[in-house]
Amino acid sequence: MQEATNLNRLAYFVAVVDTGSFTRAAEYLGITKAVVSQQVAKLEEEVGITLLMRTTRRLQPTEAGRMFHLRCVLVLREAEDALRELAQARTEPKGLLRITAPYDYGTSVVVPLVTTFTARYAECKVELSLSDKMVDLVADSMDLAIRVGWLADSSLQARRIGAFRQYLVGTPELASKVAELNQPSDLPSLPFVANNALKEPLEWTFTRNDGGDARTVRFKADIAINTTPAVMEAVRQGGGLSVLPDFLATADIASGRLVHVLPDWHLPSGGVYTVYPAARFRPPKVSAFVDLLIASVRSVTGSNGIV
Repeated sequence: MQEATNLNRLAYFVAVVDTGSFTRAAEYLGITKAVVSQQVAKLEEEVGITLLMRTTRRLQPTEAGRMFHLRCVLVLREAEDALRELAQARTEPKGLLRITAPYDYGTSVVVPLVTTFTARYAECKVELSLSDKMVDLVADSMDLAIRVGWLADSSLQARRIGAFRQYLVGTPELASKVAELNQPSDLPSLPFVANNALKEPLEWTFTRNDGGDARTVRFKADIAINTTPAVMEAVRQGGGLSVLPDFLATADIASGRLVHVLPDWHLPSGGVYTVYPAARFRPPKVSAFVDLLIASVRSVTGSNGIV
């Protein structure tokens, strides 16, 4: 069995290619030129291929050397990443954590987690910004965004950590008018509270729970409001039917304050995402909060937390 290559030799080889000479590579690495030259020669002997073309005037990689250099860079980078991750795992979360989340999910889910997080990690402080507008994480120096719904493509790094369902709801008094209705197409005659925080607040597609036909309905807005919690309050006050996420509506449905209208039909489910500025590593404060959030999602949606 062939003896494993000393990874230090990969680092020496990369340094020689990057600096263009054994002398400069030795200075960069803080060792002697003789050691660098010897180790690169042993590397070539091990792989059985000439990696560097040496002349009295210049030094450059062969075609095989250029390809090998690219692979070595990736190997060394992964090794450095692994070491950094281990170092982070040993570091206690600390510092200011800046989070942005939508009003509804932020108020009902994130705020309780923030209080738990700051109690658990005494050296952490949290600045939570609630907004239904898309916040620029880089420009606003945010560590983390929590977004719900349907995530648009972007250069940011995102992870789906869970999902939520949507319910058409109304007060028991208003729901009684729907009791005899069997089709979503009958709904537009009833008052409706539109959520202007959504891209399309009036058009909704209902699908039978048995996998039958889908029906798209366009409501008319008797009331239009630009935040989901305010829409929910308008529905509670009898302002009309509306579509609300389960994390807001479930408790009111269970208590009888609101009624799930047309329960034999369902609306599209949405995702819950953590979104980060583009970076290879997350500070311990970010990782710790996301772990707390995922645990909370799993406690509600099931063991895997992802629907």
